[in-house]
Amino acid sequence: MKTIQAYKLKDSNWNYFQDKKTLNNPLVLVFGNRMLLEKSEIIADIREEFPYEHIVFGSTSGEIIENTVFDDSIVVTAIEFERSSFEIRTQNILDHNKDAKKLGESLYNGIPKENLKHLFVLSEGSFVNGSSLIDGLEKNIQNAIPISGGMCGDDAKFEKTLASYKENPKEGEVVLIGFYGETLEITFASFGGWSTFGPERIITKSNANVLYEIDGQPALDLYKKYLGEKANQLPQASLLYPLNVTPEGKTEPVVRTILGIDNENQSMTLAGDVPENSKVQLMMASVDAIAEGASEAAKLAMKDRKTKPELALLVSCVGRKLVMNQRVEEEIERVQEVVGENTAITGFYSYGEMAPFSGNTFCDLHNQTMTLTLISE
Repeated sequence: MKTIQAYKLKDSNWNYFQDKKTLNNPLVLVFGNRMLLEKSEIIADIREEFPYEHIVFGSTSGEIIENTVFDDSIVVTAIEFERSSFEIRTQNILDHNKDAKKLGESLYNGIPKENLKHLFVLSEGSFVNGSSLIDGLEKNIQNAIPISGGMCGDDAKFEKTLASYKENPKEGEVVLIGFYGETLEITFASFGGWSTFGPERIITKSNANVLYEIDGQPALDLYKKYLGEKANQLPQASLLYPLNVTPEGKTEPVVRTILGIDNENQSMTLAGDVPENSKVQLMMASVDAIAEGASEAAKLAMKDRKTKPELALLVSCVGRKLVMNQRVEEEIERVQEVVGENTAITGFYSYGEMAPFSGNTFCDLHNQTMTLTLISE
């Protein structure tokens, strides 16, 4: 595997981590600030600098390259697979009447299955229900192919997100990358570092990812009481106080970030499903706990690997970035300490992360986690 990594800050020139060289049919991952990706001159610059066919774009809430975190930038990683291959399919949620499960099923059905080793998802992050998307992708997998990836971001603005394959970035797009090859080793993990506080309650009314009532009370009203003065800063303030949700019949909780609020019906729209009768509790975190969570995620992803990873794809939550603030690079440094300095690192801050829990291959949507996908040939 060969990689070329570069970044471009707003109104600056390209900076390369290696000498620029020509690659053979590479996969090019472009993670960038949404407002930059909307500029045609920026896209033209990227295409001129990386004149390859297979370019995947995704907007972010912060860009990761090596052990650095940028805002208002474009980071590019071009990957040449020497003994492996990849296939990419993309569809738009608007072509499926916003039915994410149907889109996921259609995407998986359209990708070649022979020698398929792993699926990586880069999804629109504003109105795609990540849980439903995963359900559709996994409908016909039967626990055979692991999935990881993330939802695109838009800083903390929550206005819109962009993604695409080959085409210029646009709204509603979901990109599915399939990796193939006998010598390919891909491992993954996700871990948070947040802690629960306050009483454990029960979700008494919800519909998919819209939460209406907790313990028979309007969900938004109850949540605002916990936030106090910070309630005026919703939905951004919710990134600092996500929900810990344990669905009925399951032992592993998932963390859910609030993407939007509806004051009229006192509901909250979350990044993934919040089923009725689930247990729910508020969460908070410290900088040190988040950094330690990133380290733990890296250790889980490295566990039982046969070879050292050549590439680390990191998807971390925008909520973690807001909590860590100027210390945000500490979690990337903790990951690098575990995976090794010779591993190329790229990624982004997201509105949702996708990976199985440790010990199984069924994917879940997470919020407020550090999620890693480690790749080598």
